[in-house]
Amino acid sequence: MKVYRVAGKFLMGEVWQPFRKEIIGNSEEEAKERIYSILGSRHKVKRRMIKIESIEELQKDEISDPVVKYMVEKYEGG
Repeated sequence: MKVYRVAGKFLMGEVWQPFRKEIIGNSEEEAKERIYSILGSRHKVKRRMIKIESIEELQKDEISDPVVKYMVEKYEGG
C-alpha cells in the first residue's frame, strides 16, 4: 500500500481551481485514476478539465491527511 500526493487544477466554471490530495494506491496510474474519479464525482468535472501537475510518493512520516494516515497504520499493522 503506497500513498501519493497528487496536485493539479481543474476547471470549475470559468476558473481553474487548484487541488492537492493524498491518495492510497498501488501505483501512480491508480492514484491518477482515483483523482479523476473523485473530482468527477464530487464536482461533476470531466477528465479533460482536470490537469494533474505532479504525483509524488510519500513516506509514512510525510502523510498529513489524518484519514489516509489511519488507513495506512491500520492495514500495515503499525
